[in-house]
Amino acid sequence: MRKLIASTFMSLDGVMQAPGGPDEDPTGNFTLGGWQFAFGDVGMGLSDLSAAGFDGKDRELVLGRKTYEIFEAYWPYQPEDDPIARTLNAAKKHVASRTLKSLQWNNSSLLGADIVSAITVLKAQPGLNLQIIGSGNLIQTLHAASLIDEYNVWTYPVVLGRGKRLFENGARPCALRLVASKVSTAGVVMSTYVPAGDIPLGSFIQGEPSEKELTRRARMATDVT
Repeated sequence: MRKLIASTFMSLDGVMQAPGGPDEDPTGNFTLGGWQFAFGDVGMGLSDLSAAGFDGKDRELVLGRKTYEIFEAYWPYQPEDDPIARTLNAAKKHVASRTLKSLQWNNSSLLGADIVSAITVLKAQPGLNLQIIGSGNLIQTLHAASLIDEYNVWTYPVVLGRGKRLFENGARPCALRLVASKVSTAGVVMSTYVPAGDIPLGSFIQGEPSEKELTRRARMATDVT
């Protein structure tokens, strides 16, 4: 089974909306688009972009409608010698949308109305790993269905205070395990996480029973009655 990998740029307070420019996604009167720009440096090269999946190399793309429309309006018109443009334009692209009826970007196809079922089928097929770039609403849906196998998160040293977040209120609780991390000279933390099951709970208060102990006691009480 191939992996589904989500990659995103994120502020310190979890906002992933419109990192690339003021007009990228002003939804909800978001006025801080382009917050990523000031933090590019030589410590963040094509190899880092490729490792995190932001260039789409050797992967099929899974995009939400908004991200698809942003990409479709930009990447096909970049010079052919741009390595990221060349890779994204050639990649197979699966698009989640309830409103789009047709797609103009080459190698693009719609996933259909049942996104969870469509992604489940894609993961079971042989082929390249599946790469989500941006696509915040889509990530919410696929995270809730436990379909994402890896999260590549680049955290920037800014606090935006509002905007679309990687994990919105009501996101499915889970534990994540850090498997790779690097810090750029500008302070961007490039991290890779994989799901690690349920959140282990406990207490630092001396004498307070753990969740495991409370469960054991509840079972004992049930057995007695």
